[in-house]
Order: sequence, then structure tokens, then C-alpha cells
Amino acid sequence: MSIASLTDPITPEGGKIRFENLEHWLQGRTMYGGASALIAYTAAVRAFDDLPPLRAGQVAFVSPTGPEVELKREIVRQGRNVAQVRSEIWCEGKCTLTAFWLFGTEREPNAVHEAAPVENWPGPPEEADAAMEGKGPAFLQNNFEIRRAQDMRGPGAPVVRRWARLKDRGGLDPISELILLGDVLPPGAMRAMQRQGPISSINWSFNLLDTTPTTDDGWWLSENASQHAAGGYSSERLRLWNTEGRQVLDGMQSVAIFG
Repeated sequence: MSIASLTDPITPEGGKIRFENLEHWLQGRTMYGGASALIAYTAAVRAFDDLPPLRAGQVAFVSPTGPEVELKREIVRQGRNVAQVRSEIWCEGKCTLTAFWLFGTEREPNAVHEAAPVENWPGPPEEADAAMEGKGPAFLQNNFEIRRAQDMRGPGAPVVRRWARLKDRGGLDPISELILLGDVLPPGAMRAMQRQGPISSINWSFNLLDTTPTTDDGWWLSENASQHAAGGYSSERLRLWNTEGRQVLDGMQSVAIFG
């Protein structure tokens, strides 16, 4: 299933639509979180085409999303500089994803502070070994290329870092690409799990540090790091850098750790 097939059915009017061949984007019994977040974002920007650049997003993965959905979106508030938009995905009469998007015009800065440079630079992606070939959920095998960006393998510090890119980026704008890719790695808590078991993203909040991000050949350095894990949940920090080591996205996520 191409990315165009994932976004083309979405109209400015929203409402009920059906996605074909959704099995290519599945993570277990639900749609991959990045794909469902992209659908919610696309529904928002196609409904309100005069929005300023996206600055932040808050996405709650409420329950499994299937092929037949209803898209709902509304402007919660639109001020002189900032617009706040809510979009939702509904399946079988129930909300399965709700997202809150913050759009803002650029203003004369009163504070300037660059994100810290990436630590332990892994080297360029073209020199990295392939990872996850023939492994992982359907969405990963069908749509992403993953390469190693850390020496660690197996249990250890609760951090997962990989180079990642989409196999097919045709027609995607840079912001949509980051939304689709931002949730691609497993949680860092995976390295601290005492036994194998299922994991599930509950939410994802992020700030965009660059509204026109660029990178070489589609590669982004992705890192998930568990800040705290207990009681069946992990608090994760998610970050993305481009191939020059410049951070473009800073996020947080709550993950359910089963088993």
C-alpha cells in the first residue's frame, strides 16, 4: 500500500472513507500509530488549507483503527498567530484516535537557543549495517528501511537508536514524513524488559524544531529512550535528527508494557 493510497482518500469534507490493503500498515491488529497520526493530520490540513506551519502535535491512540473510518476535525481556536485544530478517527461508532494540532506563524524572535548537538554521533547512514530485515510488524517490513546507529544489541541501557527512512516518500511533504516516521522504533524500555511481551503506544506528543526540515536521501536518526518504567508503563523521550546531526523533532510518549 503506497503512501498515496493512504492519503488520497482523505477529502476536505472528511466523513466516512475506507482504506484498501491496510494489512501493509498494520502493527498487530491495529494501524501503525504513525500512519493513523498522518491520516488525522492530513484530514486537518485538507479541511483548513490556510493554516500556518505546524509547530506541535498531541496524539492519543485510544483503540485499534481498522480500514473503515470516519474522520472528524474542527478548529478549536484561531488567533492572529496561532491556530489549534482537533482531528479524530472513529471506527464503528467509537473514537480510536484523537489528535490536537498547534499551528503558528513565525514571529520576530525574542529568544534564540539551538538544541544541543547529538551525542555519540553514529556516523552516516550509508556506512551503517542494515537492521530488522525480515523482522518486525507488517508496517515496518513493508514501508521502512532501518539501519543500526548504536553498537549495543540486546538488553542494556533503555535506549533504541536507528537510522530510518521510508522506502517510498513520493508526494510527501517534510512534515508529513516526520509524522509518519516519528513513532517507527520500539520503545527504549524494550531493552530493560525482564521477559518478552507485547508493547503498545498510548500517546505521542511532539514539538517540531524546524518547520521546513531537510535531510540527505530520506534518512533520519531516530531515538527512543525510556526515562522511567514501572507498573506496566514506560515514559519515553522520542527524538529525530537529520543527517547533519541537527535535531528536528522532540517528543514524549507513554507506552504500555505487557507480559
